[in-house]
This record gives sequence, C-alpha cells and structure tokens, in this order.
Amino acid sequence: MTQSNYPASAMSADEVELDFSDPSGDAYDALSRDRVPVRSMKDGDLPAIIELDFSDPSGDAYDALSRDRVPVRSMKDGDLPAIIEIDKAITGEDRSAYLEHHVQEALALSGIRVSLVAEQESGKPVGFMMARVDFGEFGRAEPEAVIDTLGVDPLYAHHGVGTALMSQLLANLKTLRVERVRTGVRWNDYALLRFLENCGFKPSQRLALRKRLD
Repeated sequence: MTQSNYPASAMSADEVELDFSDPSGDAYDALSRDRVPVRSMKDGDLPAIIELDFSDPSGDAYDALSRDRVPVRSMKDGDLPAIIEIDKAITGEDRSAYLEHHVQEALALSGIRVSLVAEQESGKPVGFMMARVDFGEFGRAEPEAVIDTLGVDPLYAHHGVGTALMSQLLANLKTLRVERVRTGVRWNDYALLRFLENCGFKPSQRLALRKRLD
C-alpha cells in the first residue's frame, strides 16, 4: 500500500474509506492477498520453483536473450576474411578494401571495442556488427553508440542471428552506461527498417544533409 500524499487532517467526514477487499475497486487485484494466503519463501520451496526459460520465443524476453541460442563474441583481426565473404554473399560485390578499413577502425581506432561476430556452434562466423561509441559531437556531450555495418550470412537469415547481435550490443552498451544508439538506413531498405523497428529503433529528429562538390 502506498502512502497518500495528503495529510490526515485534509480528509473530511464526507469522504468514504476505500474498501480494498471489494472486487469492484481498482485496488482489488493489487491486494488479492487478502483472499490468497501469502508467506515468506523458505528452503523447502525450491523444488516447486520453475526456472524461467528465457530462450522461449513466445516469451517477452526472447529478443533480449536470443544470444543464448546464437553465440556472439567480440570481433577480432582474424574475422576479416569471413566478414568479406558474408558481405559478398549479401551484396554480390567484393568490398574487401572498404571492409578492411572498417574492421581496422573498429579494432584499432575506436576508443571502446563494441563490434561483434555471431558464430555457429562450430565456430564459423555467420554474422557481424560493426559499431563504435562517440563521446560527443555537434554540441552533444553525452556518449552515443553508432552502428556502422550489420551483415548476416543469407544461409542463416531468419535464424535469430541479427537479433542476437543487436541484443548483445545493447547489453554491452548498457554496461558501459551508453544510453542511446543510432544508425543510418536507406529509406527503401524495408527489411532492415522492419528489423530495426522490431529492435525498438524509431526515427530521430536529426536530419542528414549532403552537398556534392563539383
């Protein structure tokens, strides 16, 4: 029961005391213990306690704990060839130089390493996420994470790989006390937009501008 913000002297004789045992009242559910006995837990209760299965896709915690099904670890130098192959399978292009630059940036130039790789049980990389933490820009003082690149092997699409990567990234950022993460998406990349929306992303108030230099 929460204490009222009003002092006792503020109540008048015309006011009716709330009957918490009345099922028609709003407080009925909150105080149903008046009908169902409740006691403190004791040692003998352990066998009756059912452990919550966070890997159950029907549960609310599925997205947050999908990394239990797909192993996710920090990115390392030896992951570059696998990242290039995954990207080539997605785009149909060889972007080795571009990816090598981003991997080096993620591993060497970033102040905090937050880039990740998802693996099969055998240890084969099947997805990756490159991200960084910015410690303020454009007058903003608080740190903010930026997702640069996300890739999942098409053979493992719709197997929770992307969700596991995102889940692990967000968990790591919370540990670092980073409160916001942003990314940029092509306006017509509907599959990626749906994925990000399912992960809780929403359009920001920031407007991207560019100018062509002739």
